[in-house]
Amino acid sequence: MPEIIAVGEILVDVLAETVGQSLSAPGRYLGPYPSGAPAIFVDQAARLGISAAILGAVGNDAFGCAVLGRLRRSGVDIGAVRRLDDATTGVAFATYFADGNREFLFHMKDAAPGRFRPEDVPRELFADCRAFHIMGSSLFSAPMIAAIRQGIAFAEAAGALISFDPNIRPSLLRTAGVAEEIHAIARRADLLLPSEADLAFLCPGEERETALATMLSWRASRVFLKLGAAGSCYADHTQLLAAPAFPTTEIDPTGAGDCAGATFLAGLLRDHPIAACLERANAAGALAVSRRGPMEGNSDEAMLTDFIAARKEARA
Repeated sequence: MPEIIAVGEILVDVLAETVGQSLSAPGRYLGPYPSGAPAIFVDQAARLGISAAILGAVGNDAFGCAVLGRLRRSGVDIGAVRRLDDATTGVAFATYFADGNREFLFHMKDAAPGRFRPEDVPRELFADCRAFHIMGSSLFSAPMIAAIRQGIAFAEAAGALISFDPNIRPSLLRTAGVAEEIHAIARRADLLLPSEADLAFLCPGEERETALATMLSWRASRVFLKLGAAGSCYADHTQLLAAPAFPTTEIDPTGAGDCAGATFLAGLLRDHPIAACLERANAAGALAVSRRGPMEGNSDEAMLTDFIAARKEARA
């Protein structure tokens, strides 16, 4: 039985080839790349030797085969994924801009991901679950939100912690009720894995340390804050730690935060010291951005160990 279970969108990404390319005009695109924030997360966890499963839905089509094949090869349990003959696999079109911003166009709500329902969440899968991971980007439809609530109930009954990455997507916030659901789950989670943008959404107007304290006044006992090129930091009720990023050449930032978050949680489940969890998470993020495609830079234990050792040797 899996230690980590994630739920949400399983899809492919189609990436604009040129920085600054508009999604509203013809252009060249690359892909399809296996993707979906929860899928990236469990793929990384599984590659690090954590037993992991994902809940969601794909179409019975080539895109679905591509992403499920990738997850299966990484060791993810895909037995509870619905495969639908009458719906297509979700697709996300993405483009990047010179200032680091990104724009996404999602086809999920009316595709297979939007058809995942509470009755598709198997209670027995949670028997040995230690962490149930949720992404804010997965709160895109009423059926999926209801399925996530069902998963939370099963996870809590099994004594698993609730892990939540708010993963704010402005395009999804236009859907009624999504912002409120993000706030509700953030206040119910045991572990929060926000970015700085998520921090601003959840705790508007608050400085970083004040916002971290606010989050720790909710149910969460731990916060892992992703800071991109500035590294990451960790806060609980007794300590605040920070770790710098590893220098790298960024090719594609999509999925790096999911990869770092999965690596941090994997470290917690293996009782690594917090400083080591931060270092490994930062290394995983650096490796992730060095490859084009959301999962193509995911890493295993040997890759992380070699990367960290090489960077430390270079600094010596």
